[in-house]
Amino acid sequence: MALFKKRTVGKPGEWYYCLEHKKVEEGPDCPGKDRFGPYTSRAEAERAMESARERNLQWENDPRWHDAPAPGRTDQD
Repeated sequence: MALFKKRTVGKPGEWYYCLEHKKVEEGPDCPGKDRFGPYTSRAEAERAMESARERNLQWENDPRWHDAPAPGRTDQD
């Protein structure tokens, strides 16, 4: 008997993009650490990597995420 069982999270009808297998899966096939989701549709899950790239680009260009102080502000403010 295994001491620890491999547990997955999810339900049939929820769609995920598996980062390990590079494919869309329905329900709790792979561990949560290896997937994006849940998504409400297969089509939405198929766009997971594109959506992640778009969000990353937005975050990289968001001035609130940069370490430099805003113009006119000092570290003592």
